[in-house]
Amino acid sequence: MNLLFLTFLFPLLGWLLLSFSRGRFSENLSALIGVGSVGLSALTAAWVIVQFNVAPPEGRVFTQVLWQWMSVAGFAPSFTLYLDGLSVTMLGVVTGVGFLIHLFASWYMRGEEGYSRFFAYTNLFIASMLFLVLGDNLLFLYFGWEGVGLCSYLLIGFYYSNPNNGNAALKAFIVTRIGDVFMAIGLFILFQHLGTLNIQELMVLAPQKYVAGDTWLWLATLMLLGGAVGKSAQLPLQTWLADAMAGPTPVSALIHAATMVTAGVYLIARTHGLFLLTPDILELVGIVGGTTLVLAGFAALVQTDIKRILAYSTMSQIGYMFLALGVGAWDAAIFHLMTHAFFKALLFLASGAVINACHHEQNIFKMGGLWKKLPLAYASFIVGGAALAALPLVTAGFYSKDEILWEAFASGHQALLYAGLAGAFLTSIYTFRLIFIAFHGEAKTEAHAGHGVAHWLPLATLIVLSTFIGALITPPLAGVLPESAGHAGGEAKHSLEIASGAIALAGILLAALLFLGKRRFVGAVAQSAPGRFLGAWWYAAWGFDWLYDLLFVKPYLLLCRLLGRDPIDRGIGLVPRLVRGGHAVLSRTETGHVRWYAVSIVGGAVLLLAAVLLA
Repeated sequence: MNLLFLTFLFPLLGWLLLSFSRGRFSENLSALIGVGSVGLSALTAAWVIVQFNVAPPEGRVFTQVLWQWMSVAGFAPSFTLYLDGLSVTMLGVVTGVGFLIHLFASWYMRGEEGYSRFFAYTNLFIASMLFLVLGDNLLFLYFGWEGVGLCSYLLIGFYYSNPNNGNAALKAFIVTRIGDVFMAIGLFILFQHLGTLNIQELMVLAPQKYVAGDTWLWLATLMLLGGAVGKSAQLPLQTWLADAMAGPTPVSALIHAATMVTAGVYLIARTHGLFLLTPDILELVGIVGGTTLVLAGFAALVQTDIKRILAYSTMSQIGYMFLALGVGAWDAAIFHLMTHAFFKALLFLASGAVINACHHEQNIFKMGGLWKKLPLAYASFIVGGAALAALPLVTAGFYSKDEILWEAFASGHQALLYAGLAGAFLTSIYTFRLIFIAFHGEAKTEAHAGHGVAHWLPLATLIVLSTFIGALITPPLAGVLPESAGHAGGEAKHSLEIASGAIALAGILLAALLFLGKRRFVGAVAQSAPGRFLGAWWYAAWGFDWLYDLLFVKPYLLLCRLLGRDPIDRGIGLVPRLVRGGHAVLSRTETGHVRWYAVSIVGGAVLLLAAVLLA
């Protein structure tokens, strides 16, 4: 386990080499460095995880001090890696799924301008995410938190020549920065009251310092929740996620599957001791998740871009994780985080294969009939879509999502249970709507299947992990997170499993009835007045962008225009205007005439003598 530091050192070295290559490396060399560095990180992580399970450290916790970061007035955080069951789980997900995404990207990005730049960004992204999940203190975690925010900006705006991509990157950066400011305020409060940002020390000191529901702790956890909803694209800071599809498809898989969007879930789980002392905020976590998963499900129902459908599904699935955290189902939230990484990475990579095969077409209504031409991508969507829809018994998504629904029921949160069931129904419909429209029916475009091990190996591996085989991987969370209320099962749990499975199957059947064939009924509903209104409303994701533009953007621009005519600003502007005017006047005296210069000298001497005599 002493090799733990190598898990982030390899990607950092890859980033350094690729960054300073200035694009002079060949594509093969860039791929070797970019993919190889993450591959070495994944191998190191696998070795560490095996050692952790075979010969667990004392207390099942391993720490590795790298160096002292700073020491200011008693505040002395260090770069210390902290490995327990939770960070082991995240380490495996980030490096394992991250490697598969990098391998696929080496095929997908071939021929693109900035090939080495792409891998430089993604290597730094992986290193930053590992800082986030391995840091033993909140300042180290925040360092990685900001690192993934920076990398997401660079990757979303990778195709920077298109202004829309730059705007999408800027939007993601600004919206997530709002959450980051909230989080920073939370850290200030915790340090001011507890004198440390070491996570384990906080878990010990908080119950001693605060009573349940204390105002300052309430405010601190609310601020941490603000950071989590920004990074994990939950209400009300969810608007950046769909626009983030402007980046290359492997970026979408990297950001929306295993890494950045799960950071908020990890933060709340890691600081669970603080949230348990503020039950109102913990309940708010569940409400935010339940609301987001339903609203995102409706938005996904009417999207036409294959990647935006998957983006809204990510928003919805992260909502399930927040719902689980809110009802105290800590294990279930992390279990779903892991399985979601498998099947969502599979779906995004498969969508990349489809987009590449269809000459970068992303509108599902311009595809059709692809199942014969792209059998591997079709199999990936069938398996990944079934896992996303939680098809009973055979998919990984069923086991993790069912655990969340059971915990919501067992904890007495009936409203959140109904939200989860409604979300499951919507998920089945929009997932198989995508599959039936894109892969069945009449072919509307030419498609050419991809080839090569970098294309098929990641998809094949993730197909296996998205089945029940992936659900057999049990995160080692015993003793790390509190026991939840619903672990005891029984007849009630089996009944809920049957009900949730039936809902998933009903959604798939309804999608088949609506979207296979001529789709006359759906077309008629869409053309009706209520259908046009709801379709436009859901397509715009409930109008949050319009609302925020009205409440924040336009007033800000108006304020900028008003301050642009500010009298103080104009007064300060007089100084450079006077200097420029004096320069213009004096420059006119430079005539080049000797007589003029002689007269000027005499006149200046007379004025000087007069001043001396008068003084």
